[in-house]
Amino acid sequence: MTLKEAVLKSLEDINDVTNYLAVLDHINANYYYSFGDAKTPSATVSAILGDFIRNGDSRVKRIKQNGGAYSYYLTKNEQKIGLDILSGEKVISEREKMKARIHKTYEERSLHKLLSSFLKNTETYSKTIFHEHSNGKDNNQIWTHPDMVGVKFLNLQTKASQNLLKSINRVDTFKLSAYELKKEINSDSELKKAYFQAVSNSSWSNYGYLVAFEFSDNLYDEMERLNQSFGIGIIELDANPYQSKILFPAKYRDLDFKTIDKLCNMNKEFEKFVVQIEKLLSASDKYVSGAEKELDEFCDKYFSNDAEIEDYCSTMNIPITIEFQ
Repeated sequence: MTLKEAVLKSLEDINDVTNYLAVLDHINANYYYSFGDAKTPSATVSAILGDFIRNGDSRVKRIKQNGGAYSYYLTKNEQKIGLDILSGEKVISEREKMKARIHKTYEERSLHKLLSSFLKNTETYSKTIFHEHSNGKDNNQIWTHPDMVGVKFLNLQTKASQNLLKSINRVDTFKLSAYELKKEINSDSELKKAYFQAVSNSSWSNYGYLVAFEFSDNLYDEMERLNQSFGIGIIELDANPYQSKILFPAKYRDLDFKTIDKLCNMNKEFEKFVVQIEKLLSASDKYVSGAEKELDEFCDKYFSNDAEIEDYCSTMNIPITIEFQ
């Protein structure tokens, strides 16, 4: 049998709430599947169990028990297991638990490091723009500042092609993006408000994005309509940033330098971001690596491995809906 079938058969045999290690032991004890020379069969089983949940496979469910670890069981065995007795309360779905935690536990800005890691993986440098550091009164700045900005440079292989493009139009050597972040968007009215906030905040950039940790499933058609009409892209952020998804891509626009100049006057961090880009674009061959390093250090931090992501999400109380084992 396949490993997926072996996992399901083990859950059937165990007939109780169990974890990935117990499933692995059961598979090995009953010779359901041979892992051969696999170095981390436990991680493989954990990933298979997680895939059932991520892919919406109704045959398997999971609950989070004491200590925050996930345990799994077959949906058809739910009544036999008696989860109400085990938990002392009605079993709540993972989506409902996630929503409850989103409302109560973590700050929106905790998501910035997740987004910066996702963007860095696409070779985009990103920087948080703190609204509170801007000049002027808040009521004069509503829907003016993006939460984060990003820059991606065109990766030409030869110096000759780079110089040619710069001599024609330096703007074409890089692309600027703006990102509006939300924790969750559950209704049509929330979607429209957030979307047009993103439209306003990104009017100066080549690409604009609305980013949220969770979108209600029934909003997909409206997101598609808004994207087709106004061109703002939509990203669904994941606790594992590398599993985040661009649901709808953003449409390209020319830069609005007048608004860029306004933002530079209003916010010093934004101005520094623009200065760092100019330094890298104008650096001679000798200083390019130094300018690139300086830009990287100025921009938002990002994760270097999965362990960092898991620790960060745990510390910041960000719901983890994937397995890191």
